Amino acid sequence: MFVKNCLKIENKFKFVPTTFVYTNMKIEDIIKISSSISLPTKTVINLAYTARIVEETLLGDLKPYDLSMQQFNVLRILRGQNGTAANLSTIQERMIHKMSNTTRLIDKLIVKGYVNRFVCKKNRRKIELFITDQGLKLLKSLDHTIDDKEKELLKNLNIKEKEELMRILSKIKTKKSQ
Repeated sequence: MFVKNCLKIENKFKFVPTTFVYTNMKIEDIIKISSSISLPTKTVINLAYTARIVEETLLGDLKPYDLSMQQFNVLRILRGQNGTAANLSTIQERMIHKMSNTTRLIDKLIVKGYVNRFVCKKNRRKIELFITDQGLKLLKSLDHTIDDKEKELLKNLNIKEKEELMRILSKIKTKKSQ
């Protein structure tokens, strides 16, 4: 559950999640399951629930800039290119949220002035994407806020626990060979 703060944006009041109330409640109590569920089911539900808390917490800092998590991800991917062109397939491979509407996402970032799109001179079918100075400035202004929010989300874990969490999450993502 989270506490909502009111922000005035474009003469409208919008409610955005900015602070979560952390609890030691069991996942069964949070989502109000009365019957017992298996440990694998409980684990997956808890993982999905926690991922949603992380996303909504970060989204609270992106909303005032009219950015989605996916748009923020694309901007960070392009910044990581260090001035080298990226194409749609490069961005799709690196995105956290894999989706088919990457072109529409890029179009929105172009309209906002955060990304430039050029047709490759050597191969007219190839599209090259670059982050603009405005996009870089936006990310620079968000870096400290997002870093602080990430630290806040993980404040109850010590370094060893964070490393263990990373190890376990990597293990979940690894497909076992049959």
